[in-house]
Formats: sequence, C-alpha cells, structure tokens
Amino acid sequence: MPQGKPAGVRCVQLGEDERCRIFGHPARPAVCAQLQPAAEMCGSTRTQALHYLARLERLTRP
Repeated sequence: MPQGKPAGVRCVQLGEDERCRIFGHPARPAVCAQLQPAAEMCGSTRTQALHYLARLERLTRP
C-alpha cells in the first residue's frame, strides 16, 4: 500500500489464512517488521487481537 494503510482497512498483503504474504521480504513495511507481538496485543482470541489492533489504529490516526 504505497500511500500507507488507512485505519480500519484490511492490509492488501494479508492472505485468506490471515498471514502476511510479504513476511521476511524487503518490501515489507518497517512498521510491520518492528511490530512485536505480546500477550497484551494478542489476547486469548482472534477477536481480542483485532480489538487491540483497531485501538492502535485509532490512537495513531493522523
């Protein structure tokens, strides 16, 4: 996403299996490479993880 990923928009690099298609590739954005998962971020369910990421997007929205 050359212009960045807007908050609330699914990344175009996510496959149907929810995995990054460019993981480990030099074209992967630095922000993605620097994001380190933690128990607080992941929660115990996918829904909890998505809520956490949505909150991050809201807090970092320009």
